[in-house]
Amino acid sequence: MKIAVAGTGYVGLVTGVCLAEHGHQVTCVDVDEKKIEVMRRGKAPIYEEGLQELMDRNRERLTFTTAYQKAYRDAEVIFIGVGTPEKVDGSANLKYVYRVAGQIAESLEQDCVIVVKSTVPIGTNDKLESYIRERLVRPVQVDVASNPEFLSQGTAVRDTLHASRIVIGAETDRAREALEKVYETFEAPKLLTNRRSAEMIKYASNDFLALKISYINEVANFCEAIGADIEDVARGMGFDQRIGGRFLNAGIGYGGSCFPKDTKALHWLGNYYDTEFKTIKAAIEVNDNQKLKLIKKARQYYDSLEGVRVAVLGLTFKPGTNDLREAPSIRNVGILLDDGAEIFAYDPVAEAEFEMLYPGKLRYCRTPEEALEGAELCLIFTEWPEIKGLTPEVFCRKMRRPVILDGRNCYPVEAFDSYPVIYNSIGRRTVQNVEEKKGR
Repeated sequence: MKIAVAGTGYVGLVTGVCLAEHGHQVTCVDVDEKKIEVMRRGKAPIYEEGLQELMDRNRERLTFTTAYQKAYRDAEVIFIGVGTPEKVDGSANLKYVYRVAGQIAESLEQDCVIVVKSTVPIGTNDKLESYIRERLVRPVQVDVASNPEFLSQGTAVRDTLHASRIVIGAETDRAREALEKVYETFEAPKLLTNRRSAEMIKYASNDFLALKISYINEVANFCEAIGADIEDVARGMGFDQRIGGRFLNAGIGYGGSCFPKDTKALHWLGNYYDTEFKTIKAAIEVNDNQKLKLIKKARQYYDSLEGVRVAVLGLTFKPGTNDLREAPSIRNVGILLDDGAEIFAYDPVAEAEFEMLYPGKLRYCRTPEEALEGAELCLIFTEWPEIKGLTPEVFCRKMRRPVILDGRNCYPVEAFDSYPVIYNSIGRRTVQNVEEKKGR
């Protein structure tokens, strides 16, 4: 089929490339000429496992352009995959979605199915259909369908090609049939429903996972207080098939482009419809507090961080991506800098992106070992393999004072028992084999 995709972020680009992999002729549209030029040269503008290989393999079926009129005018199906960032009040900002909708309306020259991939508030697809039909320049038939994405950054390509499910929310047979044809060769369960249910499935799914993460983090904090081990607790919970073991890894909270904004958006919608989501409100509060766990732990070991050499290992919100949106490292680094700490940071892919946030304020290292050299404090924010591969010997040999605060529980606690270190993680006992407090 001839398909156009509006937006070349994590959702739009991955969707377009994966559709090309399944034999469709895909044109990806973006307003950023520099970004489009990078993709025209065959390079992926984002770090995502497997994406570059798929782009290389499907060059003949992929076109990248800023000329939306040409891309939309004779497309059989148009996917909208632009961002819906949160507003100050927590609601979803739909200006980019409506901007694309207006461009589609002025460009179409034949009947078309518009598919909203972006995460949008319930009822948005209904409004978009009316919005587009009212602005059509030519007498063509337009149907709008909802097809939410369930990809996770770092595994987005795999999540799209081998989806857990494909949700199709449509009100007409024409829209349903078009999407069934698009996904005909995808081997995944397909759920056909109405548009509002499809929109709600996306929010309900993401927010449930955020709830699960926040719950296990609260349990982890309590485990620290009572002397229980969160990993044993989570393992015991996970054996129950009604609960499952996924998303029960305690840490310093969730980040990224989805969970933070989707929890806030559904909480806002609940208030709008006078149906407060109290559990989601709690998850948001728990996550905000959890992001500062390592800073609070650092206060146990230093009266002041002025002049303290700090190794920061990992900057992205999770491994496998260079996305920094809502990454716990951002807020923590800001506090460390305000307190006068000297920061030596390591991340395998996100140095350039982080430098734009704090230009000239950090020193970046090529390896975790280099970041640890002479450090008096180490904060671990991302469980990259390069970081998980470090041994207690490395920390002891490289650090001036081995105080290790592990926000992702990268190592077994017992591995540090026989070393002169402080190893403090999330929801587990602390190894304290050196002096606890040091003034500055």
